[in-house]
Amino acid sequence: MKPPVLFAAAALAFSSGAALASDAEQLLKEKACLACHTLDKKLVGTPYKAVAARYKSRKDAEAYLSKKIKEGSAGVWGAVPMPPTGTVADDEARTLAKYILTVK
Repeated sequence: MKPPVLFAAAALAFSSGAALASDAEQLLKEKACLACHTLDKKLVGTPYKAVAARYKSRKDAEAYLSKKIKEGSAGVWGAVPMPPTGTVADDEARTLAKYILTVK
């Protein structure tokens, strides 16, 4: 690959990542995810940093988290259950899961 092609590929990857972050951050606000979760500190729910660390090596991490976001969960992170969201569409759940898996 020639350097301009590498630069273009890197720029595209960066812009895709920036778009994902922007879309996900908007969804986190709209869907009230931030009422219980933060990026790096325990609030009511588990911080996204911990979720990413636990699941990043799973081959099905995105699908697994998307399902948990939509259907809720109990007993995985302790006694506090995560209720089903009910207002998150499949594509929105995938966007959120992809984003959560990038949190470091």
